[in-house]
Amino acid sequence: MVMVTWVHFFGMLIIFSSSLYPAHDVPEVQSAEWIPLPFSLAAQPVTATDSDAFDQINSDELQRAGESFRIARVEYRGGGDWYSSPTALTNLINHARENLPVPIDPDYDDVRLGSSDIHDYPFLFMTGHGYIEINDQEMDNLRTYLRNGGFLHVDDDYGFDPYVRPLLEEIFPDQELEELPADHPIYSVLYPFPDGRPPKVHEHDGLPAQAFGLYHDGRLVVLYTYESNPSDGWAYDQHDNPQEIIDAALQFGMNLLVYVFTSGR
Repeated sequence: MVMVTWVHFFGMLIIFSSSLYPAHDVPEVQSAEWIPLPFSLAAQPVTATDSDAFDQINSDELQRAGESFRIARVEYRGGGDWYSSPTALTNLINHARENLPVPIDPDYDDVRLGSSDIHDYPFLFMTGHGYIEINDQEMDNLRTYLRNGGFLHVDDDYGFDPYVRPLLEEIFPDQELEELPADHPIYSVLYPFPDGRPPKVHEHDGLPAQAFGLYHDGRLVVLYTYESNPSDGWAYDQHDNPQEIIDAALQFGMNLLVYVFTSGR
């Protein structure tokens, strides 16, 4: 199960404006399931060249806060290639471990949406090119996971959109996917993306890269990257991309990890 000490860890990861999120009290732990991260942030948004920002984080204290956490990739049904670009998460994790004082496990797990194991992970990643099926039990489990503080990033690896988008909009039936505004913290929390869009890694249909979200109680709980495909940029040892594209993809991934683990509401 996710350790309560992670709450202490992420409360100490201080890197951008407290005006973005109001402060909250730490909720009481009612069960063994992990809880939403309730901490606000401080200081100003930092850029990739602002090395002083990393000095704000006391690495020794963070490492003492508790054991490392692990993220997971979603293994879904339907025949789509949920396993595509297997080095994507590994490379992103290694990049984060080298550049942030984050006690993240170097390995990731594969989990099924219907399994109670998804509640052990603060971050789930899902990608693919083709068909996906989600039954009622899996949808209920995912919905509970997100309401309890979990986060899901879905990356369209081309051909996934017609199948996954309708399913994402079933998670919260009274809500539609919304495009993230250009001033969303994901575009500035660590590395600046001044256009307010995720990086354009692959051309796909030649449309602008977009990021869409679903929210619960005002908290972003699902991020859907479309016509962007940052995970192919993370898998730089599997895909032939220019270095500037790889860098942008990794920077976006770093922004995503930092945002998820410091923006509990």
